Amino acid sequence: DVQLQASGGGLVQAGGSLRLSCAASGFTYDDTFDKYRIGWFRQAPGKEREAVSCISDGSTEYADSVKGRFTISSDNAKNTVYLQMNNMKPEDTAVYYCAADKFLMCFSAYEYDYWGQGTQVTVSS
Repeated sequence: DVQLQASGGGLVQAGGSLRLSCAASGFTYDDTFDKYRIGWFRQAPGKEREAVSCISDGSTEYADSVKGRFTISSDNAKNTVYLQMNNMKPEDTAVYYCAADKFLMCFSAYEYDYWGQGTQVTVSS
């Protein structure tokens, strides 16, 4: 099975930056990393989980709330996806998760197949 490990969270002041990493493993010769859409999701206290950004075959998507501030990228050689977060705001505070799925779209109402553990991001004002 695909396994995902998210890291890079922490405490940052408003206007600051963080880079999250999602290291993926468990692929086979015919079920490779590049066949999956990798998404970053977040859940703030008392709120529903929301999709933040996704990447698949070089194509990227972003939630309106993070466009222009967050950048998702992928290093296929390392089976790792990154989320560079700049100009962060207190409302970005949440637990961030990475997830993988071969078929679902970025902002699908359905749940991705594979999930990593969350990493806490806190933005102070």
